[in-house]
Amino acid sequence: MAEQKRDAAAAEQDAPLILQDFLPYRLSIVTEAVSGLFATHYQERFGLSIPEWRVVAVVGQHGTASTQEVIERTGMDRVRVSRAVIRLADKGLLQRQPHPRDQRAQILRLGRKGRAVYAGIVPLARALQASLASALTEAEQQQLLAILDKIATRTRDLAGAGT
Repeated sequence: MAEQKRDAAAAEQDAPLILQDFLPYRLSIVTEAVSGLFATHYQERFGLSIPEWRVVAVVGQHGTASTQEVIERTGMDRVRVSRAVIRLADKGLLQRQPHPRDQRAQILRLGRKGRAVYAGIVPLARALQASLASALTEAEQQQLLAILDKIATRTRDLAGAGT
C-alpha cells in the first residue's frame, strides 16, 4: 500500500503541468479578462486607467482615505497608488493634503469633478457586475464569493508562512 502511494506520487511529480488546468493560471486569466473589460469601459467613458478608477472607487466609497488605506483596500503597490494619485490630482479629480501623523502618506478626497466621475462609475460598475454575475445562479454566486474568500485567506496564510 505504501509502495503504491510512493509510485503514484512519483508519477504525479513526472507528469507535465497542464496550464489550462492550473488554478493560479486560471484565476489570473479570468482576473485579467474582467479587469480589461472594466478598464475599457472606464478608459472610454472617464479617461481612467485601472489604478485610477480603483483609487476613485475607494476614496468615493469612504469619503476620505489615506494613501496607505488605498494600498490596503486595493491590493496595489505603493508606486502604482502614488502614480494614480498624482494623475488624478493633475486631472482635478482628487484633492490631497499631508497626513498629520505620517509624512509619507496623504489624505485623499474627491473634488467636485471627482465626485461626478464617481457618480458615473458606480452605476457602470454595478451594471458590469450584474452582467458578469448573470452567467451564474444566485447559489453559484454565493459559492463563488465563499470560494474566493477561502482562496484569498489561504493565499495570505501561505504568504505569511514564507516570511
